[in-house]
Amino acid sequence: MTGCSAPLPSWNDGAVKQAILTFVERTTAKDSPDFVPPPERIAVFDNDGTLWAEQPTYVQLAFAIDRVRELAPRNSDWKDQQPFKSILEGDVQAALIEGPQSVPQIIAATHAGMTTDEFERIVRAWLGKAHHPRFQRPYTDLVYQPMIELIRYLEANEFRVSIVSAGGTDFIRVWTEKTFGLPRSHVIGSTIKTRFVIRDGRPALIREPELDFLDEGSGKPVAIYKFLGRRPLAAIGNSDGDQAMLEWTTGASGVRLGMLVHHTDAEREWAYDRSSSVGRLEKALERAHVLGWLVVDMKRDWRVVFPFDVSR
Repeated sequence: MTGCSAPLPSWNDGAVKQAILTFVERTTAKDSPDFVPPPERIAVFDNDGTLWAEQPTYVQLAFAIDRVRELAPRNSDWKDQQPFKSILEGDVQAALIEGPQSVPQIIAATHAGMTTDEFERIVRAWLGKAHHPRFQRPYTDLVYQPMIELIRYLEANEFRVSIVSAGGTDFIRVWTEKTFGLPRSHVIGSTIKTRFVIRDGRPALIREPELDFLDEGSGKPVAIYKFLGRRPLAAIGNSDGDQAMLEWTTGASGVRLGMLVHHTDAEREWAYDRSSSVGRLEKALERAHVLGWLVVDMKRDWRVVFPFDVSR
């Protein structure tokens, strides 16, 4: 097994950390009866609430809301049209309770009608100036230090690590290489339709205002198989939206790792689960106890939460 002498330094010693170390040892030691060849060592991570903070709202939705305000002068009818009317009046919650169609409407209006290159520049510019409302830091500072260490530890042991998220593939790819050190090709997310065109004599891809694939719930195992061609050896999530991914991963024979991040630390981050409208964790938590998934208690199991906590 390859790895540093003291892996996962931001994890407190305990049953969860030991279970992770044991899983990696059993699947990578060549003399282990549970040895898995490197090409089959696949680990998948959810993004929102698993790799970075998702409260008080998903980061991509915060981006979309800012885009509504930015684009409003060009769309005068929005001042009388929901869900845009509520956003422009400062009542985001009212906009979101308009119904299940409200978020797709917001995404379609703010993420389409441009080339893929233009969208990337817009996202990069927003991430460069937007700050989290509670911590007053760039959103990319709100990643979880223990999870970055887990990614590095798995990679050191020849695991291929991929992000599998309900968030937009193109939104996540903009920052994942710099923040997590993961190639853009290792991001599997939701997509909107794109169309090839020749614009000003140059080939381009235009983003259309129509959903192509929603990578959430039962869609996650489908997307993993479609893009990776194998059932993962490990799956890590934090909400009911990750339940199918964990069930599919751990439902095969051999040693498997299923893990949920349980947000229990209101002081350093947030404490939420069953009653939260963002990252709800109820059914998956019940399944964890039945299927033997690890449940990470953030308050108990993590020595630090964010990278900026390390310096403290």
